[in-house]
Amino acid sequence: MVHRPAAAGSGHRSRLKQREDYPYNDKKNLPFQFFREVVMKFVRLVLTFCSVLLATGLPYASADAPLLLGVHPYKTASRLLTAFTPLADYLSKELERRVEIRISPDYQSHIQAIGEDRLDIAYLGPASYISLTENYGKKPLLAKQVVHGKAAFRGTIITRNDNSLRTLAELKGKRFAFGDPASTMSSLLPRYMLLKAGVTLDDLAAYRFLGSHDNVALGVLSGDFDAGGVKEAVYKKYRPKGIKLVTYTPEIAEHLFVTSKHMKRGMIRHIRHLLFNLDKSADGRSVMQAIKPGMTAMIQVKDSDYQTLRDILRTLKRADRNPG
Repeated sequence: MVHRPAAAGSGHRSRLKQREDYPYNDKKNLPFQFFREVVMKFVRLVLTFCSVLLATGLPYASADAPLLLGVHPYKTASRLLTAFTPLADYLSKELERRVEIRISPDYQSHIQAIGEDRLDIAYLGPASYISLTENYGKKPLLAKQVVHGKAAFRGTIITRNDNSLRTLAELKGKRFAFGDPASTMSSLLPRYMLLKAGVTLDDLAAYRFLGSHDNVALGVLSGDFDAGGVKEAVYKKYRPKGIKLVTYTPEIAEHLFVTSKHMKRGMIRHIRHLLFNLDKSADGRSVMQAIKPGMTAMIQVKDSDYQTLRDILRTLKRADRNPG
C-alpha cells in the first residue's frame, strides 16, 4: 500500500507534516539549531570527562575527595580495619578531610598501588618499601614506627616443642612454611638465613607460602611443617600453645608510612607533624596502640635506614640467579 501526501487544502494534517510551532523547522532558525547542537556536544564531553575522573579515581581530582590510606594484608581485613580506623578518624579530624582505608589483596598489589600513586598515604613493611623504590622510585617519607622504644624489629624461625630441630642446617630434607613471598619477616629474612646456613629451597623436602604470619605458626603447630618464619610478636603469641624458638633474624628498620608524589608539600608537612605528635596525647597513644600494641612513637625516617635489608635482598637475588 502506497502512502500519498495529503491533498492541498485538506482538512486533516499529514502525520509527516512538520509541526508549525516547532522552532527548528524554519530555515531562519538553522544557525540557532547548529549552535544548540555544538553546546550539547560540549556538555556531553564535559560530563564524560567527569565520569572518567570519578571512575578511575585520579589523584586530587577534587580537594574534597577522600584521602586513601592503604595497608598491606599482614592480618585479616577485619582486624586491619579495626587497627587502622582510629588513625583514619584522627587524620580525618585534624586534616578536615575524610580519610578512607584501603586494604590491598596481597603485598605486590599494595606496592603497585603505592608506586602508581593510587594511594595517598600508605603503611608498608621494609621489604615492600625497598621493592617500591627499586620499581617505582622514591616516594615522600612520612614516619616510621617505634615499638617498645625501638625503631627496629626482628623475626624468628620457629618449630614445635616436640621437634628435635636445633639449627638451621638441620632443615635439609625438612618442610618449611613461609608467609607472603614479599614479607620481610616471614619470607625474605628466613630465606636469607637458610641460605647462610647452607640450605637452599631445593634442599628442602617441601615449602609453601601460606600468606599470613598466623598461618605459618598454625602450619608449624599442626605438624604440617617442621619449621617456619614469623615475626617475633607472633612467636610470642603461639609460644604458650607449643611453639619454640630456633633462632632470631637480624634486626631491620621498622614499618613506615609513605605518601604519594602528588601530595602537596604543605600537606606532607602537616601529616608528618600529626604522626610525630601521636605520643603527646592520650588519644594519639591510643591510635598507635590500635595499630601495634607496644608502639610508643612515630619518628623521622630516612631511606638509608633500610640499607641493611637492601644488602640482604641483593644477596638473595644473586643466589636466585646462580642457584648452583
